[in-house]
Amino acid sequence: MPKNPEHYRAMQLEKPGEPLRKIAQSISELHSNEIFVEILACGVCRTDLHILDGEIQATTYPIVPGHEVVGRVLAIGNEVRGFTLDERIGIPWLGHSCGHCSYCKDGRENLCDHPEFTGCTRDGGYASHIIANAQYCFAIPERFSDAEAAPLLCAGLIGWRAMRMTGTAQKIGFYGFGASAHIMAQIATWQGREIYAFTQPGDTERQAFARDLGCVWVGGSDEAAPHELDAVIIFAPVGSLVPAALKAVRKGGAVVCAGIHMSDIPGFPYADLWGERSIVSVANLTREDGTEFLAAADKSGIIPTVETYPLSQANKVLKRLRDGQIDGAAVLVPTLDA
Repeated sequence: MPKNPEHYRAMQLEKPGEPLRKIAQSISELHSNEIFVEILACGVCRTDLHILDGEIQATTYPIVPGHEVVGRVLAIGNEVRGFTLDERIGIPWLGHSCGHCSYCKDGRENLCDHPEFTGCTRDGGYASHIIANAQYCFAIPERFSDAEAAPLLCAGLIGWRAMRMTGTAQKIGFYGFGASAHIMAQIATWQGREIYAFTQPGDTERQAFARDLGCVWVGGSDEAAPHELDAVIIFAPVGSLVPAALKAVRKGGAVVCAGIHMSDIPGFPYADLWGERSIVSVANLTREDGTEFLAAADKSGIIPTVETYPLSQANKVLKRLRDGQIDGAAVLVPTLDA
């Protein structure tokens, strides 16, 4: 462990429903499979709001939120391979999987029975420094700035996994157009797909944003697309969108729920599901997802839209996110407090 710093700054959540508070915390001993990282940027994700609201049952409080972490390696455990000092790395939501349960053995570590999650069960990136399990970290493509890279580590990764679940769908609807959708709209366009963006009714600013990013049709969630869609991805945590999405997809189409938390899904006629339509959720990520997505993000030429804020303004930024006032992704930068 480096002798300096002996403490790190963080914004910690004591329990659900309270604002984050500034803390200075001692740095714990570095285990053999861990790396000690100076944080350069951390994305603010809607999942962080669910943690603030006590909606993620796995959360251990008090907790330092944040799971879209970009940082610089300061120290390396003696069993770590593949990373070097001063290297820029990314730390995602999945912080550990057991490797022994049936899901891990089957290559589905995203469903691990004994996982750890960054910013949920282990302290995350709303801080100046972090300790992470090196096996679950990624190298970051050079062309992205620190702030641009941050939302790739969850908004991008979960969007990528959701997109994979649509198979070869060409006409895809996005319900909700925030951090994840704005990245995946660019990826989908690069892949030659057509994206139909559904926003909150009357949200003309978000609709213009979606149109600028290549969406072929843009409208409110109360509107119908001009023709049937092959698949829909629901990014908004709104269960009532599921029946609407089912009506929008053709026979054999999929409705993919991309959030870790969603309000209850209301009842709907079986006829809307019939025709081998399907509803599926996305849970967490695998390391393979991360490797594949970051390579695609680099090759595709996408440019994440980000707003940067000092770490100390985390509470303000979370409110802006809750109120729908962020275009693209919000990113906390510890050095802006200096």
